[in-house]
Amino acid sequence: MKVVVTGSAGFIGSAVSIYLLERGDEVLGIDNINDYYDVNLKLGRLERVKAYDKFTEAKINLEDKEKIFETVSKFKPQRVINLAAQAGVRYSIENPSAYVDSNLVGFCNILESCRYNEVEHLVYASSSSVYGANTKMPFSVHHNVDHPLSLYAATKKANELMAHVYSNLYGLPTTGLRFFTVYGPWGRPDMALFLFTKNILAGKPIDVFNYGNHRRDFTYIDDIVEGVIRTLDNLPEKNSEWDSDMPDSASSFAPYRLYNIGNNTPVELSRYIEVLEDCLGKKAERNLLPLQAGDVPDTYADVEALVQDVDYKPNTSVETGIRTFVEWYREFYKV
Repeated sequence: MKVVVTGSAGFIGSAVSIYLLERGDEVLGIDNINDYYDVNLKLGRLERVKAYDKFTEAKINLEDKEKIFETVSKFKPQRVINLAAQAGVRYSIENPSAYVDSNLVGFCNILESCRYNEVEHLVYASSSSVYGANTKMPFSVHHNVDHPLSLYAATKKANELMAHVYSNLYGLPTTGLRFFTVYGPWGRPDMALFLFTKNILAGKPIDVFNYGNHRRDFTYIDDIVEGVIRTLDNLPEKNSEWDSDMPDSASSFAPYRLYNIGNNTPVELSRYIEVLEDCLGKKAERNLLPLQAGDVPDTYADVEALVQDVDYKPNTSVETGIRTFVEWYREFYKV
């Protein structure tokens, strides 16, 4: 197939692109290579992807409507995977306009491009952060998610609503994936595992929020990629049993689906740090702090729907995942 992947220099986007290219698909990668974090890391990921003959690079901002339309129309993809977004819960408190531009305006441009180019399936990144003030565990796609705790989360919830409109009005099959704390080699340096590793090796203290008591459904990158590709290949259908008196938020009378994509095995942050210490052979000095604004105490994904529909099977333990990350980190940064 011909597949557009936005965020192709990103953590998940580069890994998804490589998977598609390895199986013989043609990929157009769209990324603006911004400096939200280390550009050299993004360029390093991109070099891995550019090694494949069937990869085409396009350096564009999602909010540049004309360039997005022109580029997508020329490529004529069958399917689109939208992974580009302004990421980060805490950064959204400091720079809200960046999230409006990329996550709302940019996503609208992707939807319009899919509509006018008769794309067969749009798969897009949502986030576990949409669960916001929800406390019932595990988080289910069938739960109400109307109380986000950050602008980042609100933009991801908005993406789900926008996608539904296009599924309804134009019959565009759309699938949203709510990612749960993705980690692994080539990961984002603003994420906990990266920050912890850097500081522990440098002999500096690590900031441990919520005093290390919160739990995260840490999901290894290979398990995430497998889920994304299986979802891409499984077009959503209309739910003939959808009932407006008892509406299911995960499906619709339109070709629309939402899934959680996580490990289904939450781990306490303090345990996560212990595993990292073992892999590094060095103890961390912990700076225990309260929960940050906009953050949630726990995440735990109910992935049953994804298991049933695409046979999704996350199977990477944090012990294996962190060890692989540490090996990559030492090699990449020569430490």
